[in-house]
Amino acid sequence: MSEKPREDEKLSFKEQILRDLERVKKYEEDQEEVNLASIKPQLSSKNDQSIEDLMEDSLSAVEDIMRNAPTVPTHPSQDLSASPSNEIKRETLTAPSHPSQDVPSSPAEEAVRQAPLAPSHPSQEGPSAPSAEGVSRPVSGPVSPRKVEKEFNEIPTRVAVSYKTEGQKEVVKKEVPTSQPVVEKKVVEKKAVEETPVTPRRSRRDTVQPTKKKKSGFKAFFISLLIFLGLISAGGYFGYQYVQSSLQPVDASSKQYVTVQIPEGANVQTIGSTLEKSGLIKHGVIFAFYAKYKNYSDLKSGYYNLQKSMSTEDIIHELQKGGTAEAQEPALANLTIPEGYTIDQIAQAVGQLQGDFKEPLTADAFLAKVQDENFISQEVTKYPSLLESLPTKESGVRYRLEGFLFPATYSIKESTTIESLIDEMLAAMDKTLTPHYSAIKSKNLTVNELLTIASLVEKEGAKTEDRKLIAGVFYNRLNLGMPLQSNIAILYAQGKLGQNISLADDAGIDTSINSPYNVYTKPGLMPGPVDSPSQDAIEASINQTKSENLYFVANVTDGKVYYAVTQEEHDRNVAEHVNSKLTQNSSSN
Repeated sequence: MSEKPREDEKLSFKEQILRDLERVKKYEEDQEEVNLASIKPQLSSKNDQSIEDLMEDSLSAVEDIMRNAPTVPTHPSQDLSASPSNEIKRETLTAPSHPSQDVPSSPAEEAVRQAPLAPSHPSQEGPSAPSAEGVSRPVSGPVSPRKVEKEFNEIPTRVAVSYKTEGQKEVVKKEVPTSQPVVEKKVVEKKAVEETPVTPRRSRRDTVQPTKKKKSGFKAFFISLLIFLGLISAGGYFGYQYVQSSLQPVDASSKQYVTVQIPEGANVQTIGSTLEKSGLIKHGVIFAFYAKYKNYSDLKSGYYNLQKSMSTEDIIHELQKGGTAEAQEPALANLTIPEGYTIDQIAQAVGQLQGDFKEPLTADAFLAKVQDENFISQEVTKYPSLLESLPTKESGVRYRLEGFLFPATYSIKESTTIESLIDEMLAAMDKTLTPHYSAIKSKNLTVNELLTIASLVEKEGAKTEDRKLIAGVFYNRLNLGMPLQSNIAILYAQGKLGQNISLADDAGIDTSINSPYNVYTKPGLMPGPVDSPSQDAIEASINQTKSENLYFVANVTDGKVYYAVTQEEHDRNVAEHVNSKLTQNSSSN
């Protein structure tokens, strides 16, 4: 005999029955889905047979099998309190009392029940047919059965039941007491199961997953929000830097000029586009937005000479000034000649110019040119109204063109020369005097004489009203043949005009100096002007205020001018407003 039959014989008949019932249940569960649709019709066809009858037939069959089952002889070495036959008989009697056996069986279970059951060998798959030989086969030696731990009714026997779910089975086991009839409750519960819609059960993973998805979704949203905000911040920063860079000069080191025309009626978009095409700005759109943001709406048309080294703000300021009607050569520098400058001072200003000019613009070159007789003759021919009364060299003038160079601001271009610069100054004076040439003649004065009076008026008075009164005093003295007695002429003769001198030096000037400019000893006018008078001084000298005043003196502290008709009155004004203030350090003339 093999080892497997021996091991099979060691099992009690109870355990073999339980094993076979488990296999039947497994087979029934596999066929549950197939038979589910046919359960209800089959149950309805069995109505003629009551549930109690079915249970009685099942129990009767089990009892017959238990009574006819062979007993296993006891091993001599074991000491059991009861014989195996008595134990099996007791187990057989208690087996029907398990609640699971009270459940009505399905048609498939009924077919299995009606077939005779027999213990199967462990190597067999599925339920096997009953065999008397397998049960009554003789053994070579006494077989020791397993020790029974508990009674049969304490171990729940799983009998294959209909189609109830595990949850419903658990409820039945807990709520139905063993002492009460189970059939009625089973029928009620079966009806409830039929009426209750079957809902799919969710696994533990399915119930937890939405929470995880919710948390992960919120985390993803938060990360996306941070990335979005980061992109906005980075974009704003780089955008700001881009705009600021666009407002800076295209080439900060460039010294070249670019001529550009702004059309009449052009808007900021058109101006920005024109400037961008000319290479003066980086982006025309940014220029337009910047002009609108700053509310620059007064940009003017015309021709402009602009540089790539200019910022957007600088270009806008130039466009606000207005351009020229025609294209002009770009200016490399500006030369400003203040009112009342002498030729010596003008030469020093020219020598301070810096740039790549056609020829060197120096002070010495300027002084040489203003004394060039050929050049002067050329200019006399060019500006006859202005220079026909030009003093001669023999008159004792220091510079023949002194006072004829109009004080203004001049653009220095690449082609500018000393000659062209002087010519431009003469042209400006001629343009200023053109409206007054007839009035000058009506006063029986030459242009040289008018400019000579105007050069004194420029330094003696600061306000237009005072300049007119001072001019009237000079005309009164000239008409009476009196010397003009102006310190300005003496300072020019001394070469100190335009310098900072003390009040004491101003009051103590040498009035006896031998010079054609000494208007203390010589009546009448000097041979020529002593400085370049302004347009205001020129017009005040033409339109003087008539009075009887023959004297004037200015307070050295506040500049207020005091006038007098007599010498005695004038002396009192000098003592009060000049001599008492001689402790002052210096004055400018």
